[in-house]
Amino acid sequence: MKDTVTQLLEAAIAALQADGVLPADQTFTPNVDNTRDKAHGDFATNVALATAKAAGKPPRQLAEALIDKLPDSPAVQKVDIAGPGFINFFMSDASSFDIVRTIIESGETYGRNNSGQGESVQIEFVSANPTGPLHVGHGRGAAIGDCLARLLEANGYQVSREFYYNDAGAQIDNLALSVQARAQGKTPEDEGWPADGYRGDYIVDVAKAYLAGETVTADDREVTAKADANDLDAIKAFAVAYLRREQDLDLKAFGVEFDVYFLESSLYSDGKVEETVRMLTDNGYTYEKEGATWLRTTEFGDDKDRVMRKTDGGYTYFLPDVAYHLDKWRRGYTTVINEQGADHHSTVTRVRAGLQALKTGIPQGWPDYVLHQMVLVTRSGEEVKLSKRAGSYVTLRDLIDEVGRDATRFFLAARRVDSQLTFDIDLARSQTNENPVYYIQYAHARICSVLRKLAAEGIQADRQALVERLDGLGLEEERDLANRLAQYPELIANAAATREPHHVTHYLRDLAGQFHTYYNAHKVLVEDETIRDARIALCLAVQQVLVNGLSLIGVGAPEEM
Repeated sequence: MKDTVTQLLEAAIAALQADGVLPADQTFTPNVDNTRDKAHGDFATNVALATAKAAGKPPRQLAEALIDKLPDSPAVQKVDIAGPGFINFFMSDASSFDIVRTIIESGETYGRNNSGQGESVQIEFVSANPTGPLHVGHGRGAAIGDCLARLLEANGYQVSREFYYNDAGAQIDNLALSVQARAQGKTPEDEGWPADGYRGDYIVDVAKAYLAGETVTADDREVTAKADANDLDAIKAFAVAYLRREQDLDLKAFGVEFDVYFLESSLYSDGKVEETVRMLTDNGYTYEKEGATWLRTTEFGDDKDRVMRKTDGGYTYFLPDVAYHLDKWRRGYTTVINEQGADHHSTVTRVRAGLQALKTGIPQGWPDYVLHQMVLVTRSGEEVKLSKRAGSYVTLRDLIDEVGRDATRFFLAARRVDSQLTFDIDLARSQTNENPVYYIQYAHARICSVLRKLAAEGIQADRQALVERLDGLGLEEERDLANRLAQYPELIANAAATREPHHVTHYLRDLAGQFHTYYNAHKVLVEDETIRDARIALCLAVQQVLVNGLSLIGVGAPEEM
């Protein structure tokens, strides 16, 4: 319907340009919005205010001229002017309810578009160090990253999901030393325990598996333990593979899979870090100071220059990040989105500065970043801080085991990424209207129940026949539901463009609320066949949009609850 209004306004603008009222050499794009108050119609535009100066007329006078030039359309019942020159459109019932036909005919493709035109987009998310179980922060990143990927795919983009494994550096060394200490019979309370060692029970599991000579198959490797507690290199290789496998299993239980697993260690073994250093040096952006090598990141907007090679010869963490992103660029990704925790905020400027210093044509502001805030887990109003298995944090597996995958995914994606999220375990487990997951899924289950009752009466819901009886709709609640359904495609486009998947969860909650209100007030399976069939068609449209929306956040649509 919004497209119809936009097209009518574009025709009116063209007519005024032909008459010389508006300049013919300028382009005027009408902005059409849903009204908040239905007393002001279904849609409103400020185009008369926006173009009044170009026309040299008062906005209300120009609004009258635009209305006079609007083509006749059965979709529009009435048009009026409000305030200083807003134009309000009241849509006809036939136009309002035609969206039901569109949804039923489109099915799972409703809301999808091809605005991306197959452009390749890479989204890197989770990217946890393989040093322990995934925590709830990783879980939020997994939910947001996967939702973004699904949203972009719904908008016609070709999306590649990538996981960057930090399998090199001090943390991996600490992991190996921790497993070795356990394999040698030490505990965190012993004097010989590594100063920066990991203390969770999972280290015990890794050590036992290593001493038992187990074979672990991870994404790209198979490692058989040597069972030698003194072979630190063998322990490191086994521990990384073991924990990578554990993380993969957690992510699959969460409904998240990746197309590419990229190893940090490959940047060193393939010479990409050294190549990056040479390029930065050749371009004149490095210098020596106090025994370290620095990069002049201040020339590209950073607040101070950064050390890239330390005095001990090792690289700071941002240098391999620059090499990694150069590799992404060379793989042909003009759009890259990094979904990370807010603690990575400081890396954004310096990585972008490093990429500019390479002088390879990478545009400023590349890549995109989506940074999420922390997650606070509560039970009975109290913060839950510890997991026995992890030792110091709540794991993603803890939440999945407590409340299930659907609730975990929904809750972790349900708020703006830049706001802190409180995950209330009691709420997520509850079967009440206060639980948004239950509330939305129950709306879908209710519609399935209606269809089962219909089938029990020996009546088959012929979708094509049902949409021919939409004239049986006319209640205000039915118009409101239809208008809400019509907003779905624009919502999907905007949520992808703004990188804000939480809009989908809010929309589904609102849609479910409107449906429950309508269902509680009006019987669907009435005796009048025209009204009955029209209401069934409306229910089917709501059901389809619920399924389509839930699929974008990786949540199921149960038929019974």
